[in-house]
Amino acid sequence: MQLRHSSPTQDGRKVLRRAQAAGAALAAAGALVLAGLPGSAVAQSDSPSPSPTPRDAAAAAAVERTSPAVLKAMQRDLGLTAAQAKARLVNEAEAGAAGGALRSALGRDFAGAWVTGATSATLTVATTDARDVAAIEAEGARALVVRHSLGQLDAAKAKLDRAAKSTRTADAPVWFVDVKSNAVVVKAVKGAAAHKLVKAAKVDRGLVEVQRTAERPRPFYDIVGGEAYYMGSGGRCSVGFSVTQGATQGFATAGHCGRAGTTTRGVNQQAQGTFRGSIFPGRDMAWVATNAQWTATPYVKGSGGQRVSVAGSTQSPVGGSICRSGSTTGWHCGTISQHNTSVTYPEGTISGVTRTTVCAEPGDSGGSYISGSQAQGVTSGGSGNCRSGGTTFHQPINPLLQQYQLTLKTTGGQDPGPGPGDPTGTWAAGSVYSAGDTVTYNGATYRCLQPHQAQPGWEPPNTPALWEAA
Repeated sequence: MQLRHSSPTQDGRKVLRRAQAAGAALAAAGALVLAGLPGSAVAQSDSPSPSPTPRDAAAAAAVERTSPAVLKAMQRDLGLTAAQAKARLVNEAEAGAAGGALRSALGRDFAGAWVTGATSATLTVATTDARDVAAIEAEGARALVVRHSLGQLDAAKAKLDRAAKSTRTADAPVWFVDVKSNAVVVKAVKGAAAHKLVKAAKVDRGLVEVQRTAERPRPFYDIVGGEAYYMGSGGRCSVGFSVTQGATQGFATAGHCGRAGTTTRGVNQQAQGTFRGSIFPGRDMAWVATNAQWTATPYVKGSGGQRVSVAGSTQSPVGGSICRSGSTTGWHCGTISQHNTSVTYPEGTISGVTRTTVCAEPGDSGGSYISGSQAQGVTSGGSGNCRSGGTTFHQPINPLLQQYQLTLKTTGGQDPGPGPGDPTGTWAAGSVYSAGDTVTYNGATYRCLQPHQAQPGWEPPNTPALWEAA
C-alpha cells in the first residue's frame, strides 16, 4: 500500500479555508432549507474568508440543530472542548458529502473513505488506481492507494455471509469490511473457526485478516434507549426512534426484543402497543405500533432527561462520532468503526449492522444511536461494559424504515408520509435513498451522496450535501 497526500502545511491551509468558509456560511444559513443535516462549527479568523461553497453552507446551517446534550456527551467521552465538538460535526458533514462525491467519481476504483483526528479534520479516500490521486486531493482529502476495491471487499464479505448460514460461527462471531486496513476482518475467539468460515466461503485469503478476540457478543435484552418499554411475556427493552406508517404511530426498536404480535407496556406500565414486524436473526429490526394514548415525538431521552432532537437520518461516515442513549448506562459517545458488519450471537448471525466504540450493557437494547441530530440506528448487542470499555453493534435506521415503509418522526414539522415532491420526477419525500441512487427532479437527474430518508425541504437542488447533479 502507498500513502500519497499533500504536505502538513498544505493540509493546514485546506482545513483553515474550509473552516473559514463554514464560518462565513452561517450568515446565510437561515435562508437555506437544510435544517437538520449533520453538524457544523464556527471558526474565527482575522483574514478574509473565502466564499462558502454549497457544502460549507449546508454544514454550517446544521450546527444550531445539534442538541446541547449531544455536544456535552461528545466532550465528556471523546475528550473534546465545546469548539472541537462543533468542529468535528462540521468536518464530518463535509467529509460525508466529499466522500460520497468521490465514490461516484472513482467508480470501481473506490476503496473506502474515513475521517481521523480529534475534530475529524482529515478525510482519507482509498483507491486502487494511482491516477485517481489528483482527483482525491482536489477535494481536500488524502489519497491512499491500495490493492482491493470496496466492491471486491463487499463481495468477499457477502460470500462469508452466505457461508455463515451453514457454518457454525459462534467462535468467529464478528466479521466486517474494514476500509482502513483494506481487508475483510474476521474477529475470532478460536482461529480455527475463522479459517473454517473463510474456507467454506471460498474467499481469497489475501482479502481476509483474522484477528483474535475474547468478545462473545450477545443481544442486550433488558434495556431502554430513550424510554423503557416492557414486553407482555416479560423483559424490558428500549424505544429507538418514533416513526409513523400512514396514520399509525409507533417506534423502531431491535428485532430480538419481540416477535410480531408481542404486546408492550410503556415506561409508565400502561398498555402501549404491539409488534407489527420483527426480524431476528438475519437482521435485528422491528417496529411497534402504539395505541391512541401514545403520541410519536421527534426526540430521544438525553443526559439528565433532556430531550434530544431528531432532524433526519443521514448516515455518518466511518470514523465519525456517535452517541447512544440507554436506560442502564445513560448517555455515552464514541466513534463508528465499520459499517456493513456481520456478527454472530448465540441465536444466530445478523448482517448489515454498524460496529462502534460506544459502550453499552444489558438493559440498553433497542435504544437510540444518534450523530449530531441525525438518527443512526437502534442498539443490537455487543461486548464489554461502560466501566472498562466495550464494542457495540447497531441496526442502521434507514434499512429498518425501508423494510417496513415507515417515516421517521423529525423536528421538520408534520409527517407527510411517503409522497411525490415533484409530479414530473422520481424524487419523493419519505423515500429512503442509498449512496449512488439516482432520481429526477424538475427535469434534472441527481445522484445520492449519503444514505438518508428524504424530507420536505430536502429536495435535491436544495441539499448539496445529499445530492449532486448526475
